[in-house]
Formats: sequence, C-alpha cells, structure tokens
Amino acid sequence: MFSGFDFDVIQRSAGYLFREGMTFTLTLTGLAMAGGIILGTLLAMARLSSYKWLNAPAAAYVNLMRSVPLLLVIFWFYFLMPYVGAWIIGAKEPIQVGAFWSSVITFTLFEAAYYAEIMRAGIQSVPRGQVSAGQALGLNYWQHMGYIVLPQAFRNMLPVLLTQTIILFQDTSLVYVLSITDFLGAAAKIAQRDGRLIEMYLFVAVVYFIISFSLSLLVKQLQQRLAIIR
Repeated sequence: MFSGFDFDVIQRSAGYLFREGMTFTLTLTGLAMAGGIILGTLLAMARLSSYKWLNAPAAAYVNLMRSVPLLLVIFWFYFLMPYVGAWIIGAKEPIQVGAFWSSVITFTLFEAAYYAEIMRAGIQSVPRGQVSAGQALGLNYWQHMGYIVLPQAFRNMLPVLLTQTIILFQDTSLVYVLSITDFLGAAAKIAQRDGRLIEMYLFVAVVYFIISFSLSLLVKQLQQRLAIIR
C-alpha cells in the first residue's frame, strides 16, 4: 500500500517543519491562549455584572463571536481592520498590521468569547456563601473576586480551559489563508515543491493527532486529580 510513498521527504524536511512551522503554531497558540483567558475572564465578569451597560455589550460580543466561523473573522480582521483603523485615527493610508499580529489578535478576540463562557461557569460554580463571607470580612468586589472567587473558578475550570486550548491549537492551521508558515503551511509548501502531498499531509495529521491526543490524556489525568481534591 505504501510502496510508492517517499517518506524520505519527511526526514529531509523535519527541521524546517518543526523549526519554522511548529514554532509559529505553538507561539500563536500560547499568545492567543494567554490573551484569550485574560480577556475572557474580564468578559465573564462583565456578563455576570448587574450593570446593564457592562452586561449587554459583553453578551453581544460573546454571542457574535460564537456565531460566526473563525475563518471569516480572520478575513475580516486582516482585510478590513487596516481601513477601519485608518478611518478611526484619520489616516490617509490603511494601517499595516501584518499577518503575524493579525493572526494573534484575531485568535485572541475569537477565543476570548469561548474562554468567557468557561470562566462564567467557573465563577458561578463557587458557592455564594464564600462570596458573602468575603463581603462580611470587609473585602470589596475586586478583592473577593481576586482572592476568593477567581482562584477557585480557575481550578474548577482548568480541564475545560485546557481542552479549549487544544481546540485552539488545532484551529491555528487556519492561518494558511494568510499565507503564514505555520506547521500546516510549512508542510503545504514542501508538498507543492516536491509533489508529495499525500506523504506531507498524512504526516501533519499524525503529528496533530499525537499532540492533541497526548494533551487530552493529560487533561483527563488533571480532571481526576481535581476530582480527588474536591
């Protein structure tokens, strides 16, 4: 079945694939995860706020981002935001954001909506009695959120946050539409150059499967540990 395959192309290209492609993929995943969790936590707090001027825009943003394909968001930001930014600051020429920062900002904004819902569930999972106890001790809103609620919410939702990060890692392959050399993009260039599409795309699929499945097992172990702690 594999007699006609040239697996040497993988060995010859492994350095480029992992040094250039996988490095970008992991960098984008890390930056988008960090930014998404921070922004998502703020959105979750805004959604739980009793103030309508905070709650309504946050809910609208989360629902919008969760209702459109990520690929469209990537296109919108990369092609439209330079003109929107120029219009806002009154510049005559479009603002050059660049493919790298466009991808980082786009993934951060998109994933923040999903992290927000995860964190909102985590915040709501903390018993109200603990919040009341913090208020009885004289803690203000930001203090009881920072010292009592958010640490427990992060611990409760950590497996789900990591699962969403695995999905983010897989979704980073969509940056190929911006001609960025991520792991999939690097493999595509080699496949086109050497005419070995099946070998390269099969190798990419195996690598994504190994990484995602291994991380899924780690998340499962973490979930079991947290269940014991509770």
